[in-house]
Amino acid sequence: MEHKTINLKLKVWRQANTNAPGEFVTYDANNISTEMSFLEMFDVLNERLITEGKDPIAFDHDCREGICGMCSMHINGRAHGPWKGTTTCQLHMRAFKDGETITVEPWRAAAFPVIKDLSVNRSAFDRIQQAGGYVSVNTGNAQDGNALPIDKDKADAAFAAAACIGCGACVAACKNSSAMLFTSAKVSQYALLPQGEPERNSRVLNMVAQMDKEGFGACTNTGACEAECPKEISLSNIARLNREYLSAQLSL
Repeated sequence: MEHKTINLKLKVWRQANTNAPGEFVTYDANNISTEMSFLEMFDVLNERLITEGKDPIAFDHDCREGICGMCSMHINGRAHGPWKGTTTCQLHMRAFKDGETITVEPWRAAAFPVIKDLSVNRSAFDRIQQAGGYVSVNTGNAQDGNALPIDKDKADAAFAAAACIGCGACVAACKNSSAMLFTSAKVSQYALLPQGEPERNSRVLNMVAQMDKEGFGACTNTGACEAECPKEISLSNIARLNREYLSAQLSL
């Protein structure tokens, strides 16, 4: 079956480095198969730019399977583009119309400085995770699966929170560039399980302190983070984080 092709105009943010001024540059992307992913479309464009002796567009990517969270692009004003519950690498060109103009930007947040073009430094998330996103366990043989009975609802909620891939879409979508959805997911995945009990108080205090230190904004519960999250992490995790934080402060 013959694939449909479309012609597009791309307005792409180009920035040489963190300190350099940036600007939008317009490119024509013609004869693009609607079966291509958004990243494959960028591959085709970059191949053309390289052939023409021009600097290719820098963007992050790794697994291209919606797992790693690297493919962070703001597409027509939405994190990861128009499809709900989808990473940029899972977005296909059939989401766009022939002749459409597509504006592509990096995440816009002080805590995510631009490295080059569409690639941003998200190491702030790593530092939040390192501040408390771990558990104390004895190494050696795995414990028997029935030794620690866990309520199924709590196990399911912990698993859903752990689905966060740390892409930063929540920060990009938030008007305050808040990292509360990310941080709350990382706190919740341990707070719901008995394995997370030893560091329970220090975890939430340290991770929130690091989040604030990184310069992320405050949460005003507009829900934009949940709406744009490719893994549809629930706002209920933010409520849990607030309860965990208050409890930890009272225990000091």
